[in-house]
Amino acid sequence: MRTAPLAGAVALLGSIAASACAQEAARRMVVSSDDELAELAAALLPGLAERSGLALREPVRLERRSRDHLVRYLEAKLDEELPAEEARAMVDAYSLLGLVPADLDLRGLLLGLYTEQVAGFYEPDSTALFVMDDQPEGALQALLVHELVHAIQDQNADLRALTDPAVGNDRRVAAQAAIEGHATLVMLEYMTEQMAGVPVDLAEIPNFSAQMRPALEAMRGQFPALSGAPRVIQESLLFPYLEGTGYVQRLWGGGDRVAPFGPYLPESTENVLEDGAGGPPIDLRISVEGARVVHDDVLGRLETGVLLDEHLGAPSASLADGWDGDRYALVELAGGARALIWYALWEDVAARDRFAAGMERALTGLGGPATLERTEALGRAATVVRLGTLSGVTSTVGAAEGP
Repeated sequence: MRTAPLAGAVALLGSIAASACAQEAARRMVVSSDDELAELAAALLPGLAERSGLALREPVRLERRSRDHLVRYLEAKLDEELPAEEARAMVDAYSLLGLVPADLDLRGLLLGLYTEQVAGFYEPDSTALFVMDDQPEGALQALLVHELVHAIQDQNADLRALTDPAVGNDRRVAAQAAIEGHATLVMLEYMTEQMAGVPVDLAEIPNFSAQMRPALEAMRGQFPALSGAPRVIQESLLFPYLEGTGYVQRLWGGGDRVAPFGPYLPESTENVLEDGAGGPPIDLRISVEGARVVHDDVLGRLETGVLLDEHLGAPSASLADGWDGDRYALVELAGGARALIWYALWEDVAARDRFAAGMERALTGLGGPATLERTEALGRAATVVRLGTLSGVTSTVGAAEGP
């Protein structure tokens, strides 16, 4: 009997059935009222999970939303994470450091920045991915690739907890670098592979992050609100993409496609800039007598470098090498005036003295009378900068208590 054609037909039917089952299984991993988005996401999700080094554990919710919906969402998030009083305190602190104008409308600026830039976003609170309904069809694939990686990330790591404002400014920016760098690298690898028509492993490309930097830097010019923002805000927003992509690519270069969470999560912007070197920063707390502490936080290695660049000219950020933890406290005096106390720890005396020599030249550009003291704290080389009229105010610094 001539059974080969029949066997071939049976095999083909089996292959088609298996493919259909796989497609149906992938489709069940997307929950959406939009058939087009659902089909695109279902086709992308299995490969993205493998490419990102993470497991796809549950269905992803996906919908289109209007730009008006985005604005309402962002306003609600600002009310939750940056109330008006806290925004005012942050502006007062950063204006004393000479980094932003004293009359900056921070909430308005951030709302404008996010509204201008966002084409789609993953929202950890509702574990849903939203795509703006004004996006052209040709942009959907790249947009979905990036945002679907965030959805997969959140099934393996708690993105909301990692970026909670309570973790502090520097640790939050470092976590954002892991999150955005990971999603950006997966997106770039996927899109490069689509254009090249052959498998691509970006971990194998030497100096990939340096090659991508001009394209990522071009984001400044594409968005008027971003290009007009104070430099410290620009750098904090771009850092997760510019430096985070390189951080994750270097992780992949170790031979394993690991996701940048758990033991690979950077604890500071110094870790991102120095490929995980530097160890965890020392978490400080400032005690003040003679004034009320209005707001306190960490500048971190990134923003300390921006501060030096702003006042001394680029490239002065390297004077912050050896940073080992810091904290500032914005205080309010009896008459209502505000002042700032900023402690920083350094890996050794040489690092402290390099920073201090540069920072002493920058004092005249700060937003008030300023002094810098070279000292020791917690057995480490330290500096303390005092800004404003602080007569009668004393302060001490110590290690933060554990959780």
